[in-house]
Amino acid sequence: MFLDRRGLIASSAALAFAGMARHAAAQTAARTGGEETYVNQVHGYGPLVRDPNRLLDLPEGFSYEVVAQSGDTMDDGLFAPGQPDGMACFPLQGSLVALVVNHELKGSSALHRNLGPGGLRQERIGRLDAARAYDTYKDGRPLPGGCSTIVYDLATRRKVSQHLTLAGTSTNCCGGPTPWGSWLTCEETLETPADADVTKAHGWVFEVPANANGLVDPVPLKAMGRFDHEAVCVDPRTGFVYLTEDQNDGLFYRFIPTTPGKLAEGGKLQAMAWKGAPSADTRNQDAPAWAVGDWREIEWIDLQDVESPNGDLAQRGHAAGAALVARGEGVWWGDDELYFTATSGGPIRRGQILRLVPGLDGAADRLQLFVESADMKTMNMADNITIAPWGHLVVCEDNYSSDVRNHLKGVTPQGQVYTIGRNVFTGNAEFAGACFSPDGEVLFVNIMYPGMTLAIRGPWTSVRT
Repeated sequence: MFLDRRGLIASSAALAFAGMARHAAAQTAARTGGEETYVNQVHGYGPLVRDPNRLLDLPEGFSYEVVAQSGDTMDDGLFAPGQPDGMACFPLQGSLVALVVNHELKGSSALHRNLGPGGLRQERIGRLDAARAYDTYKDGRPLPGGCSTIVYDLATRRKVSQHLTLAGTSTNCCGGPTPWGSWLTCEETLETPADADVTKAHGWVFEVPANANGLVDPVPLKAMGRFDHEAVCVDPRTGFVYLTEDQNDGLFYRFIPTTPGKLAEGGKLQAMAWKGAPSADTRNQDAPAWAVGDWREIEWIDLQDVESPNGDLAQRGHAAGAALVARGEGVWWGDDELYFTATSGGPIRRGQILRLVPGLDGAADRLQLFVESADMKTMNMADNITIAPWGHLVVCEDNYSSDVRNHLKGVTPQGQVYTIGRNVFTGNAEFAGACFSPDGEVLFVNIMYPGMTLAIRGPWTSVRT
């Protein structure tokens, strides 16, 4: 979700583009003592250590560096946009990797317009060719959303380059990597020219090759539906794409491409339903429908009119039998299965993690309620997720509290939760875009405000459960 909803916008435009110390190491300091108590958690990496830079507390032995920051001048002369959200890491040549980063900048937000690549006063917007942008404001200037790509050298621990790769989109929240080396970026908005200062309808998925060295053609993948998109993952065995929707009464979707790996050629969009229980409610918010550990067989409902000019795809899908999901956000493909978050699910509305195992050779697909938060100090609104090389989930929290800090959490295959890091910067913005380097040594993550991409290193394999 975008920062306007956090109530954290005071002075954010100035701060997002202010300089901070680069490559600050967060090393040993006083232990956090009894500052926070965590409920039903395992040891993980042990207590967090105070960061003297007051940005990110990590366990002893871990450190971070700032890879990139909003407001940096990129190699194309534009400013690095604000609001970094979803992200993935792709191998390039040698020790180089590409970090493709979403920027959740909403077209209709005056604040977000000033956090785009043109700068606070739009002083560099003329460097961006409006003809290469998907959409513009009615005055002809490109919308601020899109993607940037950071080329980073794992060996030297330095940013090599950074440039804009998708322009003129809106509210690029999350997305996901593909097995063929691209990033699918998702618009979490349904803006149209009738209700916003834009010239096209929004709510699409776009594809950005990881090796793109400049702006890509902004082609909306309309067969994948128009709704409040959040994240995607791809089953490498079939090419099927799974998609989440960030609405409290949203659905969970599956896209079957006509040609696997060539999404622009179209395909069929479906929504998840519980077998034998049409229009089920997975959310457990008001009445419990299932318990942690429970499994349900699922089926898929074909959707009609997926370009949804009225923005009612979820409502029509639910009426046709699809199951409700409470703010589907992060999704990641694992070992022949996927995990996705329902950020406001559960009786205290602090989040669920669901596990889906696609059946093969005629077997039914199955869905499990894997984790459900019963205490905000255990897990508080799980958002983006990734799967670590050792099989644990890494979860980004995105809560709206000014008191309870956002954390990076780990989750074991048994559903046990532990703490990896804590945001201690002013504003308590969400973590987003967690992803590992190909060698598993570095966890990259974004902090949306003030807009930073971090590289975290440490003794990852020492986790205790």
